[in-house]
Amino acid sequence: MQTALCKTLGLDYPIIQAGIGGAAGPELAAAVSNAGALGTLTLTGDGREGSRRRIAALRDLTDRRFATNVILAYDVEAELDAMAEAKPPLVSLFWGDPAPHVERFHAIGSKVMLTVGSVEEAKRAADAGVDMVVAQGWEAGGHVRGRVASLALVPAVVDAVAPLPVIAAGGISDGRGLAAVLALGAQAALVGTRFLASREANTHRAYRAKVLAATAADTVYSKLFDGGWPGAPGRVVRTDLVAAWEAAGQPEPGRRQGEGQVIARDDDGSPIERYQAVTARREIEGDIESLPLWAGQGVGLVKREQGAAEIIEEMVGEARAAMARGAELTGS
Repeated sequence: MQTALCKTLGLDYPIIQAGIGGAAGPELAAAVSNAGALGTLTLTGDGREGSRRRIAALRDLTDRRFATNVILAYDVEAELDAMAEAKPPLVSLFWGDPAPHVERFHAIGSKVMLTVGSVEEAKRAADAGVDMVVAQGWEAGGHVRGRVASLALVPAVVDAVAPLPVIAAGGISDGRGLAAVLALGAQAALVGTRFLASREANTHRAYRAKVLAATAADTVYSKLFDGGWPGAPGRVVRTDLVAAWEAAGQPEPGRRQGEGQVIARDDDGSPIERYQAVTARREIEGDIESLPLWAGQGVGLVKREQGAAEIIEEMVGEARAAMARGAELTGS
């Protein structure tokens, strides 16, 4: 199962693992790439030396192509410097203007991808010279760029930036979703929530349990978890903390219960406050269920813990079956 983008990126399958915050480490990215899809290593917050170490660790685990990801809303100059030194095959950017970075990475042979949430942003990205765009639908987990669902957004972006390749994101958790976005004109699917329950993801066991138990109706889109990233909306699994905030009338920052309270600590001992935008990684200790448990509306299709390679194999098989059913229905 290959598209033109697969050939460009050297992939066996049109699946790209999303940069799911601190959950996307070298182990997950390598497992995805080794399985014939494209793994992504998230580097935001790692600095220059941390990024160098993590890229080196990834390269020790795979000789396949991969992407490195940063969020431009933060100060990531050090991370970008480390990426430029490492010359990754693909640079994945989110939440910002790619224009200042495109020429730099093209000069070293890296391709550049930007995640967008609207047709207008996709056009600006194309004008800036990116090699591909991710059209992120509102169903997506984690921080969400736009307010349009994938079914409407993806074909509109495909039409707006053709012949630039478009990758679809948001709510894609099985092979039927993969087949659907390929039918919409996307050349690959960006998958995040499904990989949260992969064995290689750096997710806390309590986080995994919530993901495996949740349905689409259990996710909430809001600006509740704004600590460290003010004003950025995101989608999480509803927890007792989220439900209490909803029951209180969704109070604004400054009026929320328990603001400033330390509810967990990272492995280096640094405090994590209530409403802080973090990822519930294995090494965090404390009140895990009061952290933002990022997940998209496709979470209801995530049924069990699996290895990344098994997830990819299963999705590809389901996509092929869905395409075959479609061919039968149309008589082609």
